[in-house]
Amino acid sequence: MRTWQVERRKRTRHLIELGGLVIKAGIVDLTGDDRTMIYGAMIWMADKLQSEDGEHARGVWTKLGKMAFEAERPADPHDRVKPKQVRA
Repeated sequence: MRTWQVERRKRTRHLIELGGLVIKAGIVDLTGDDRTMIYGAMIWMADKLQSEDGEHARGVWTKLGKMAFEAERPADPHDRVKPKQVRA
């Protein structure tokens, strides 16, 4: 496989994973799949990260994300049933 094909597949996988996070967070359902609203929220988030409160936002959002990922992880690695997502 050519280098550009490998890079394109890596980029595609990365984009799919990011889109999965939008779905996993419930954003698609909460906005009625309104892409204008979703994009606006992402712009607001980027502005927040660039503001003087950016470091605080990073810390809060990172903590929430870690808690959500942990809540989804099965207690037993062989268990396929995942607990419901906990919202803080």
